[in-house]
Amino acid sequence: MTTLHDAAVRGFASDNYSGVHPEVLAAIAAANEGHQIAYGEDVYTARLQEVVASHFGDRAEAFPVFNGTGANVTGLQSMLPRWGAVIAASTAHINVDEGGAPERVGGMKLLTVPSPDGKLTPELVDREAWGWGDEHRAQPLVVSITQTSELGTLYTPDEIRALADHAHERGMRLHLDGARISNAAAALDVPLAAFTTDAGVDVVSLGGTKNGALGAEAIVVLDPAASTGLTYLRKLNMQLASKMRFVSAQLVALYEGDLWLRNASHANAMAQRLRQGVDAGLADGSIRGVSFTHPTQANGLFAILPEGVAERLRESFRFYDWGPADGGSDQRESDDASGGGEDETRREVRWMCSFDTTEDDIDAFVAAIARETTR
Repeated sequence: MTTLHDAAVRGFASDNYSGVHPEVLAAIAAANEGHQIAYGEDVYTARLQEVVASHFGDRAEAFPVFNGTGANVTGLQSMLPRWGAVIAASTAHINVDEGGAPERVGGMKLLTVPSPDGKLTPELVDREAWGWGDEHRAQPLVVSITQTSELGTLYTPDEIRALADHAHERGMRLHLDGARISNAAAALDVPLAAFTTDAGVDVVSLGGTKNGALGAEAIVVLDPAASTGLTYLRKLNMQLASKMRFVSAQLVALYEGDLWLRNASHANAMAQRLRQGVDAGLADGSIRGVSFTHPTQANGLFAILPEGVAERLRESFRFYDWGPADGGSDQRESDDASGGGEDETRREVRWMCSFDTTEDDIDAFVAAIARETTR
């Protein structure tokens, strides 16, 4: 097949823009010979169960799916009765960027809470954790958090433990959207279990696509009592792969060794290089008028640019405009995002680094920022 794109073009819009890691591609090829039983009765899916148990504990069970929305919706659906509701930050991916799938496909009510840093606290949860037994109110039965958050911030293991304890004491369960779970573990320098199994999380959406996979995620049930019916719900939600070996092989390639950590650590390091480059430019005057709205804790940066700078930069480097002043309702995460919705009073943008971002990419982008903010 003729290559249709310029492989030299780089961007900072999303870690979904990156390609597939060569080791993952090799794993897909290795799984391709001969026949394997369909619908998950293959040796690669069996091996994935062992790999997941090595990270999350012997009770953990993985259900491979195609994408993050499928993982979140199906996982949450398995945690709720028909009358159940999910408490989440207003910035949560399930609220902003999943096209209404939790409500329309999952049939659940989302109870959202504003959060300036994208993180929930027990106090914020309590704004919506009420009304149990009231037949007029959807029942709050799950708290959902994202690690790292949609604003690039990190929960510590202690913060997640506090949320888990708070939820469990009130008869609720804790779900973790782990689309960038590897970046969180790399940034915190802790095992995956430290802020999931050991912190009291009940169900995890385990990310792979943003960290080097072709298209592979998994629902990981950490407490079997928290989830029912996934065997049926995965099929019902069109997330059951017939040739599941190719999904599972990708996740095995990522998580069996340290590829997940190498990829995430590199993406985080490139984000730090970009932050340091801009900060240094601001200090010496070679960059002007740029400010950051959130700490750079993993592989995402959020910045406000001088008027007109984003448009000029995007002539060479694609990235997305972000949310309004409250950080709440106009994020652009999906691959189909147009970059619209800019709040003119803030001109906030998001820059994401990937496993294949290079130092040269960062240095070229910093130079472009310097050029466009001083012209």
